[in-house]
Amino acid sequence: MKNKTIATWLAFLGGPVGLHRFYLNGGKDRLGWLLYIPTLLGAYGIWRSKAFGLDDPLIWLLIPPLGFTIAGCALNGIVFGLMSTAKWNHRFNPQSTADAPSGQTNWFTIIGVVACLFVGTSVLMASFAFTFQRYFEYQVEAAQQDAGPAAPKTTAN
Repeated sequence: MKNKTIATWLAFLGGPVGLHRFYLNGGKDRLGWLLYIPTLLGAYGIWRSKAFGLDDPLIWLLIPPLGFTIAGCALNGIVFGLMSTAKWNHRFNPQSTADAPSGQTNWFTIIGVVACLFVGTSVLMASFAFTFQRYFEYQVEAAQQDAGPAAPKTTAN
């Protein structure tokens, strides 16, 4: 029997490595295994930012996929936690009754949903802010390089 509270917390705590997908769909879930790609890219971007500093031109492409993956997994946690008992049991526990306890919501489920909402939105907004800030900084630098050196100012006598 798949428990809604456990799935919510797995999506929150282990979502970027697919723990919630493996819990619900088994180890052969392809999307669960694909979650490792953006997670590892983001981890590599964080490593690059520590090794080469924040001026590294690749980190604005590498770090945001991790943030978007965390936000997407938090959204999954919210959906799991707010799913009705009958719908949960129909989808993930088809052999049980519609009101089986594994699909019921409790306070621990609600706390998981609130944690997913808080952390997911924070990480999503931080990812957008980081990405756009870096992108526009590189655009300004490219425009300054294309303009060449500034023309010297002349004073009239």
